[in-house]
Amino acid sequence: MKYTQLGRTGLKVSRLVLGTMNFGPQTDEADSHAIMDAALDAGINYFDTANVYGWGENKGRTESIIGNWFAKGGDRRDRTVLATKVYGNMGAEGDPWPNHDKLSALNIRRAVEASLKRLRTDYIDVYQFHHVDRSTPFEEIWQAVDVLVQQGKILYVGSSNFPGYKIAQANEIAARRSGTIGLVSEQCLYNLAERRAEMEVVPAAEEYGLGVIPWSPLHGGLLGGVIKKEVEGGRRSSGRSADALANTAVRAQIQSYEDLLEKHGLEPGEAALAWLLTRPGVTGPIVGPRTAEQLESALRAVELELSEEVLEGLDEIFPGPGPSPEAFAW
Repeated sequence: MKYTQLGRTGLKVSRLVLGTMNFGPQTDEADSHAIMDAALDAGINYFDTANVYGWGENKGRTESIIGNWFAKGGDRRDRTVLATKVYGNMGAEGDPWPNHDKLSALNIRRAVEASLKRLRTDYIDVYQFHHVDRSTPFEEIWQAVDVLVQQGKILYVGSSNFPGYKIAQANEIAARRSGTIGLVSEQCLYNLAERRAEMEVVPAAEEYGLGVIPWSPLHGGLLGGVIKKEVEGGRRSSGRSADALANTAVRAQIQSYEDLLEKHGLEPGEAALAWLLTRPGVTGPIVGPRTAEQLESALRAVELELSEEVLEGLDEIFPGPGPSPEAFAW
C-alpha cells in the first residue's frame, strides 16, 4: 500500500479509503469484519463512516459494527485512522426533533458523544461535516470543535459536499481563531464521469491545504464495466447505472470508455480508481466493497500505472471543465 499526507497535516493515510456505507444494509456484521481485517492486512489504514449509515430506523448501525470490530482488539483501533460524519438527523425515525441534526454546537456535542459510544473508542481522528449548514455560523461551529479538540475527543476536522466558497469561508474564519486548524479534508463527488469538482472544489482544497477524498469513484457502478457485464452476464444493469445508460449519448460514451480500456487490457473499475490517483490534490478515493473480491480489485488499482495514451484517451471521452476561472468565462 502507498501512503500520503492528509492535506497539510502530518497524518499519513493510505491512497485508498475504506468506505463502510454498505456495512449493515448490504453486508452483514461478520462479512463486514472480514472486509475490515482484509483491508487492514493490505495496508489500508483510513476508514470512513457516518453517524447516519445504516439508514432509517437502523441509522447508527454501521458505526456499531465498526465499534464491535475495534472491540476484538489486536491493535485494530491503533492501526486505523477513523473518520466519521455529523449532520443528518439522528432522532427517532418519523419523529424528527429540533436540534438533533445539522451543525449547531449542541448537536455537534451530542453527535460526537453518541458516535464515540457506538464506535467504542475515546477519540475520532477526522470528524467531518456531512453537509453545509446554512443556519449555523462557522464561529459557533469552530467554538464547538475547539472544545472537543481540547478534550481529546476529535483530532482533525473535514468537510463533505462543500462548495469551494464554503471551504474558503470555513478556513478563513478558522484562521482568525487562535489555535483552530480548520478543515483538513474535503470529501466530494468526483470521478471520470463527474468532474465538476475540478472547477472550484478541488482548487479551493489545494489552496487551503485540504486533502481531497472522492466518493462514488465508479459513479454508482457506471465506470465499473457495466456494459461488458450486461453482455457477459446477460442481465440488465439497475439503479443509477440503468438510468444513465437509458440515455443513448451516455451509453455511447461508456461504450467508448470500455472499448479503450479493453484495447489496453485494463479493467474499467481499476482504471477509474487509478485515474483518480493521478489527479492533483487527491488523497485517495473511497471504495465501498460489499465483498472481499471487490476489495481485492480496488487494491490492484493502487499499483496500476496508466500510460499517457490511456490518460489522453480518457480525457477525450470524459473532458473535464478546464481550469478556473477560464472554465466559467470562455
